[in-house]
Amino acid sequence: MNDLPWYTVGDARILRIQDLTLAALSPEQLLPDWDEATALQIYPRLPETLDSSETKVLLSVHSWLIEDRGRKILIDTGAGNNKARPAALYFDHLQTVWLENLMRAGVSPEDIDFVLLTHLHVDHVGWNTRLQNGIWVPTFPNARYVFSRAEYDFFSNPAHDSVRNKTSFMTRIDSVDPIISADLADQIDVDGSEVLEGISFHPTPGHTPHHASLVLKSGMERALFTGDVMHHPIQVCIPEWSAVFDADPQIAIISRKWALNYAAEHTAAVFTSHFPMTSAGKVMTYDQGRGWSFL
Repeated sequence: MNDLPWYTVGDARILRIQDLTLAALSPEQLLPDWDEATALQIYPRLPETLDSSETKVLLSVHSWLIEDRGRKILIDTGAGNNKARPAALYFDHLQTVWLENLMRAGVSPEDIDFVLLTHLHVDHVGWNTRLQNGIWVPTFPNARYVFSRAEYDFFSNPAHDSVRNKTSFMTRIDSVDPIISADLADQIDVDGSEVLEGISFHPTPGHTPHHASLVLKSGMERALFTGDVMHHPIQVCIPEWSAVFDADPQIAIISRKWALNYAAEHTAAVFTSHFPMTSAGKVMTYDQGRGWSFL
């Protein structure tokens, strides 16, 4: 376990549990406002965030494992295995080693105390459940799964079952409903208050209508788990560039700026959901604006 890249925030330890890495979209496909000359000028490390051909963005899919105050906590659970995703083929019937990566860290599914979900998209809740004897059962039988009540209600309302949300409705059925049926779910109002000692959910809508980002306070230090407020480091420098996946791009910009301001003001370590490389970093403030530094 000592060879794994743990991060320390106060007394807490944090580790990325990798599910998969995608190289599916060009920068222009991911960020419709993309301008390569501007991006390269502002973020010279841009090529490091692309695949070997420098034509596709590398998007990591992973969870964050937190060990803090005697608790083992997961933030988001990746895409999961064996799940039918006909409208999102990059996540269709996957076979990844996410669970093995968790156990390589010395943690079994039974050890997890809490699963905290930023939102209910396909690549954030998939390992909530796993297939046993043809039935979707909770992967973490001793955990409380904590997520937004409003987010669940949105993806349960037939009026929202659109082309954009089709996969999310399928995801809810096999990855969230079994958690509720097992009486392991704590649905909360996202208002910035603590839901666990040292951990709070903050509203950052736009990517989904009720998306949340999480703050961990430990000692004098803070960590910010951004969920899908950002998909690429260039958005730290240019928060006005929203991702194609954002349901409401203008509201997403407001949430992104809030997250960046919070990280800068509190010197918080930032743990992202899709940045490549380490996926963790700091928001740096310069005379000419903000930048991203990987940890």
